[in-house]
Amino acid sequence: MALAMVELRLCLHGATSAIPSGRGRSCLCQSSQSPSRVGRTARIHCRRKSSDFCSEVKPTSRFLGSISGLGFRDLREDGPTTTASAAADGGVFVVRAVLDSAAPEKPKPKQRYPGESKGFVEEMRFVAMKLHTKDQAKEGGKEADVQPVAKWEPTITGYIRFLVDSKKVYDTMESIVAKATHPSYELFRNTGLERSERLAKDLEWFESQGHTIPEPGPAGTSYADFLTELSEKNVPAFICHFYNVYFAHSAGGRFIGKRVAEMILDGRELEFYKWDGELPELLAAVKSNLNKVAEGWTREEKNLCLEETESSFKYSGKILRTIISQ
Repeated sequence: MALAMVELRLCLHGATSAIPSGRGRSCLCQSSQSPSRVGRTARIHCRRKSSDFCSEVKPTSRFLGSISGLGFRDLREDGPTTTASAAADGGVFVVRAVLDSAAPEKPKPKQRYPGESKGFVEEMRFVAMKLHTKDQAKEGGKEADVQPVAKWEPTITGYIRFLVDSKKVYDTMESIVAKATHPSYELFRNTGLERSERLAKDLEWFESQGHTIPEPGPAGTSYADFLTELSEKNVPAFICHFYNVYFAHSAGGRFIGKRVAEMILDGRELEFYKWDGELPELLAAVKSNLNKVAEGWTREEKNLCLEETESSFKYSGKILRTIISQ
């Protein structure tokens, strides 16, 4: 940091001069007080003059308080001029100021988040993909599980538990958006992605085949309770769970459903994996509304939403693993 000590001599009768003390530095100072202000408040404007001193810098002069005879009041930057106000009673006073010739820090470039240019849903997708394992997705950021999904050995009992717990979560999600305790939730009613009714049909079919349908287990009830509380106090975090639950089911969930059906259901396709209409179009409409909601968020709220992704994976993972329970 290059400093120049400039001694300002202020004469309240109109004469002002600047004496540079630093080598190769100069300063042009002018008094701006009017005769009517003489003896009350003197205002000094100090401009750096030489190009090697100013370069491209806005003045950042700091009057450090090494003041003889003046009661220092305040200092402010006003465009290219640094202004100091001081009370004065008359006569000639000396003010010493240190002029900082170092360039001010350039504003940091705005941080860009992966996928941001395509909308907030793409940001959520990017974070979610990084939490997948490499055997689940090419973009996966985690090592493959010791027991990857492709090597699971599902059971009918476990699969029914999975469907029951899943229904508990979807019932809760759909109830939350139906009540819409927050206005943004209204956008996610009747999206065509709803799963509760279809899961009810699947469970009826299993029951007709002689299987007992249990009550929701800890994995489903704990997630449902968590979502209910979250939706009331943290909208961005709830939206994160909403996105991950529905969009994950439309992608990896279908793959798992098909594989399980081939292994234990003779290839039967459950209602859980069917949609009315074209799925890409349904997803696109929901994606548009998710982006619309996020447009009203601050960057901090968006980050809060993204940070909730890991929690969503944790809860959903517990439900998914009931498929291989006995």
